Amino acid sequence: MNTEELVEIVLPGKVEPEGLEIRRGAVPAAGPGQVLVRMEATGVSFAEQQMRRGRYYDQPAFPFVPGYDLVGTVIATGAGVPPSLSGTRVAALLKVGGWASHVVVEAADVVPVPDGISPAEAETVVVNGVTAWQMLHRKARVRAGQTVLVHGANGGVGSVLVQLAQAAGATVIGTASRRHHDALRTRGVLAIDYRTEDVATRVRELAPGGVDAVFDHVGGRSVIDSWGMLAPGGTLVAYGTASTRDDTGSQQWPVLRLLGRVWWWNALPNRRRAYFYNLWAGKTLAGDRFRARVRADLAEVFAAMQRGDVTAQIAAQIPLAHIAEAMRLAESGTVAGKIVLNP
Repeated sequence: MNTEELVEIVLPGKVEPEGLEIRRGAVPAAGPGQVLVRMEATGVSFAEQQMRRGRYYDQPAFPFVPGYDLVGTVIATGAGVPPSLSGTRVAALLKVGGWASHVVVEAADVVPVPDGISPAEAETVVVNGVTAWQMLHRKARVRAGQTVLVHGANGGVGSVLVQLAQAAGATVIGTASRRHHDALRTRGVLAIDYRTEDVATRVRELAPGGVDAVFDHVGGRSVIDSWGMLAPGGTLVAYGTASTRDDTGSQQWPVLRLLGRVWWWNALPNRRRAYFYNLWAGKTLAGDRFRARVRADLAEVFAAMQRGDVTAQIAAQIPLAHIAEAMRLAESGTVAGKIVLNP
């Protein structure tokens, strides 16, 4: 007799972290082409922070269960899925739905987690790792001997970007608040305090000819400065608008404005390139290719972790039921790496 119970976190509307609700119910069943995953680790990313404020540009209507990704064990398979997949530890990108004890996932979207990588370790590199890998290798195409600038080098995506760039043979300049500089320097990062230093001036001192790539999650004025720091032939990859986190008004406008700047810069007669990176681009029009790309790239990140090129940056592990505490910590700006939620 199955005595398991579904426990999930519901975002009912624009609420403070304490307004997130715990809902209990029956464990769902896997349908055709699906698997039922018992969650072992999920996490808090910037996307959920924006969703709480109603400012993630394509979030679903309230109420819904957040949770951008998860790691867990397959406990049931639906029709058309090999039963041998049961018992396999897998990771999956979801966008929403991961903050739950049991999650139904399309079998085509899961990636096996290699032996030797714990659920919490794997969780730190699912959305963060795929994002970092694709920006570094599919967009900027960073090569050995180049110099790159990573904004928020201590963060979830930033910390993975730093390690993958170094594994590719690049020199990394990273921005972060002063409290994170010792840890960054230990990793070989040339650290800049974005709060007390003029970032553009310091970058020019460290890379007089400009940098070969900039990875900017800040948006707003920062992305303009980032464009100006590029060397000839350099690439700007903008992937967020963190500077607008507490703004009011349209959640689409910061993204549309950023897209407009990217379009304009690429239309200019220069040798630099700009991208607005969206992890989900192409899923609707090229679903199978999109899934294959995500699976391949996450497998690359797991392989990098097995080689020791990437080390999990776990800021904290907090029970799912203590989601308000986890959100407050994530939004404090004091942590390095990713906050992992456990069942």
